[in-house]
Amino acid sequence: MLKLLARVSVLATLALAAAACNRDSGPDAGGANADPAQTVQQSVELTRKGDVAGLIEHMLPPEEFARVKAEWNEKKDDAEPTAAQRQKFAEMMEKLTSPDAVDKIYAEIEPDIRQFDSQYQQQIPTIVSMGRSYLRGLVQQSQDLSAGEKEQANQVVEALAQWVEKTRFTDPERVKQALAIISDSARQLNLKTLDEARALDFEQSAPKLKIAFNGFKKVLAVFDFSVDEMLDSVKTEVVSRDGDKASVRIAYTLLGTPMETRSEMVRIDDRWYSKDTIDKLREREAASGASAPAPAPAAAGG
Repeated sequence: MLKLLARVSVLATLALAAAACNRDSGPDAGGANADPAQTVQQSVELTRKGDVAGLIEHMLPPEEFARVKAEWNEKKDDAEPTAAQRQKFAEMMEKLTSPDAVDKIYAEIEPDIRQFDSQYQQQIPTIVSMGRSYLRGLVQQSQDLSAGEKEQANQVVEALAQWVEKTRFTDPERVKQALAIISDSARQLNLKTLDEARALDFEQSAPKLKIAFNGFKKVLAVFDFSVDEMLDSVKTEVVSRDGDKASVRIAYTLLGTPMETRSEMVRIDDRWYSKDTIDKLREREAASGASAPAPAPAAAGG
């Protein structure tokens, strides 16, 4: 997959996940004086706005965010695209941004939609059941999840399975609506060539990420999955706090199903971070021999 689109996909996914477990570093309600619950809530608000780049900044310690930006701008890991990749990107963007994009693209995919409906639509309940069982098996076998986390994961799997089972993703009108959103997003991105996309630095990419993520949310909404409704339902509460450690209860509604999870957090330099994020950073830093962020001294009274 093209590097820019891959980054957009990864960061969009990260933003959704971060809504339940990350922090803010700005001078507002989620800043240095925020408690852990406010910190999580600010992450939710950033995700609601589609501010993916801002959320990435807020979820990382300053030195780590600087590293991410530097690596993005240097593009050290990006292989030089081939002529075929350049041509494919240009053709895709031209097709998506053409005045009659929806009609043309739908005409191309309509035979595949009809074939899917005739061959697989009636089998969807069986396919979903198999997928549900497979995912539950992965959850059960996981060595990294606690019993409570496994229960939460299974609830999410069930909610998503029910959504997939009852949603007809090949409905012509919905497909056309989704295509219109994708086409509009492509026009807003205003990237005609792969080289233009590769030349974007982190700051230039930020508004593009916002466009892509908000377009992604709108497409899901067409198929009755409102990310914004889920985010608006989030309620946070600090359930325990001991010095530089805290646990936050996060209640929300996913596709009509009430959910609850916990986010373990740590305080570093007067700001709260997801413990999982910091642990992973420390593992990476230990492997590379560099220094990792350390918790701040415990404040009197927590």
